[in-house]
Amino acid sequence: MNVKILLEYDGTNYHGWQKQNNALTVQEVLEKAVYVLTGERVSIIGAGRTDAGVHARGQVANFRTNTRIPVERLPYALNSKLPEDITVKGAKAVPDDFHARYSARAKVYTYSIYNAPFPSPLLRRYSYFFPLPLDVEAMRRAGKAFMGVHDFAAFRASRSTVKSSVRNITRLDVKKCGDLITIEVEADGFLYNMVRIIAGTLLEVGTGKRDPEEIPSIIESRDRERAGVTLPAHGLCLEKVIY
Repeated sequence: MNVKILLEYDGTNYHGWQKQNNALTVQEVLEKAVYVLTGERVSIIGAGRTDAGVHARGQVANFRTNTRIPVERLPYALNSKLPEDITVKGAKAVPDDFHARYSARAKVYTYSIYNAPFPSPLLRRYSYFFPLPLDVEAMRRAGKAFMGVHDFAAFRASRSTVKSSVRNITRLDVKKCGDLITIEVEADGFLYNMVRIIAGTLLEVGTGKRDPEEIPSIIESRDRERAGVTLPAHGLCLEKVIY
């Protein structure tokens, strides 16, 4: 059967999702857990190839298995073989043509900034610490310019090799709760480092280094050097995959 699983993980100790020859990844750990549990060598397909240090609250994956373990018991069985920083939160049988990546209609990512005079030891793995004051309202105004269908070439890593950099951002919210500022972005797809560069650009708007009105011209330029810095990976989290 084709099994769809819902995952949560702390990406701190992993070199991203995708299996690599010389570094530990989430995909590798999951596939080993399935092998230990069932004796099957499976290929687990993830909805999003999160980078090194990036976290996930709602990663989705699928794999094919001949196991006789009831699908509703698979999360419990797999979690008994997984480390504490990876958890399977649900599993169900899906049609054969379901593909965690290609069947997805949209994804939601958040980038968290801890904006306070002193760092938080409890949030240091899951947010970017920034001690200077930020104008959240200006960040919100700037965020609106990202919404819609645009060529986001200015907001992708220079080594990205995708053929098209056109994406549709359907939602971008900048939220503040106490000292934590969260940038939440929903789109039909994301370029390499796209959310981290958007977050870095909005951070520069928040400091007054950039004007919110600059964003449309930066997008139109398609020039990576016109956009802001790429913020560190540990503030980024894959929240949800929409099918």
